[in-house]
Amino acid sequence: MTTPGLLIAAPASGSGKTTVALGLARALTRDGLRVQPFKSGPDYIDPAFHAAATGRPSVNLDSWAMAPSRLAGLAARGADADLVLAEASMGLFDGVATAGETGTGASADLAALFGWPVVLVLDISGQAQSAAATALGFARFDPRIRLAGVILNKVASPRHEALTRAGMAAAGIAVLGALPRAPRLTLPERHLGLVQAGETADLEARLDALADFLAAHADLAAIHAAAAGTPLTAAAPATPPPGQRIALARDAAFTFTYPHLLQGWRAAGAEILPFSPLANEAPPEDADACWLPGGYPELHADALAAAEGFQAGLRRFAETRPVHGECGGYMAMGAALVDAEGRTHRMAGLLGLVSSFAKRRMHLGYRLATLARPVPGHGLGARLRGHEFHYASVVEQPDPPLAAVTDAGGAAVAETGSARGRATGTFFHLIAEAET
Repeated sequence: MTTPGLLIAAPASGSGKTTVALGLARALTRDGLRVQPFKSGPDYIDPAFHAAATGRPSVNLDSWAMAPSRLAGLAARGADADLVLAEASMGLFDGVATAGETGTGASADLAALFGWPVVLVLDISGQAQSAAATALGFARFDPRIRLAGVILNKVASPRHEALTRAGMAAAGIAVLGALPRAPRLTLPERHLGLVQAGETADLEARLDALADFLAAHADLAAIHAAAAGTPLTAAAPATPPPGQRIALARDAAFTFTYPHLLQGWRAAGAEILPFSPLANEAPPEDADACWLPGGYPELHADALAAAEGFQAGLRRFAETRPVHGECGGYMAMGAALVDAEGRTHRMAGLLGLVSSFAKRRMHLGYRLATLARPVPGHGLGARLRGHEFHYASVVEQPDPPLAAVTDAGGAAVAETGSARGRATGTFFHLIAEAET
């Protein structure tokens, strides 16, 4: 039996998808349903909020980076649930120009593959009946997609709601909810997205408030009844772990690790040994590989520079065993990090990289890397799909490049990563090995 599902989507970022997805997930979970959350695309942050709302791990599903078999295998984690709720990214049809493993990275690819009807969240600020034209366009744009209905967001008044509902009725589109403006329910943000779930004050109270809000202003029964799905059977390809016992940096500076990778490593028999660089902890001596994920080293540069035990322990570890860093972890492995105020902080020095936040420059997009040198878990010549998102610039990178890296369109990317001895690092976060 296929678990029925829904994709919570919108025409654009900032429309209220996360508010609706979290409120629905929490409200339906409180009603006794087993809700399996997913996140479309490479977002590092939202899955932790999903897990907090439902009590079940959320994983990323990415049509550009993941083959159909991997997507189906990951989606099978919802086989014992009553309902799948997947949160889209950006606008429903937004993706890259050149398809990857399964599609362009658009959330619509997932709705089509899994047969999940779409609940479209519409910010109707400054419009009323005209919103129906937008909804109708989304309903007809792609014949693979079925629109279950819309949830109206930022409704200004009862009259505003009535006029908008009249437009939807004329277009034959179901209204599943009408949410009044509620700025008090907005989750805190910073430069890479939401403040992370583990750092959000009163998270449980905030999730319950969102659930109360959705329960009061949306038709939960109708939303649940609209769910559907297409049967798919596939086992996700194995995820090669970087080692048998993996020292994983995990604290407020190093938090961006995709849940499906950690689950895949464990499924392959690996053991994960967390340690905290901010607590001046070195990688555990009984580990055979070390992985430093991304995060916010720029917000903790003073503490990392002062963590002499961590830095010395990391250098000692790298003398005999591989160490790999992604984005923030890569920066922490470098020679120095320049913060937004222009102050230079000494890092671990496994690599010669000097990165700077003094002049913010956004680096954002999918990456396809062909390894010129092996990294833990992946050999020479392996092709890796990942995603890069940060605001740092490279000041110095004297070490040999780790890989030939291109963006989703095939254009060369200057941020190749680098390698020295057993130390390797990339600015992109690994999602999966390329299969096509």
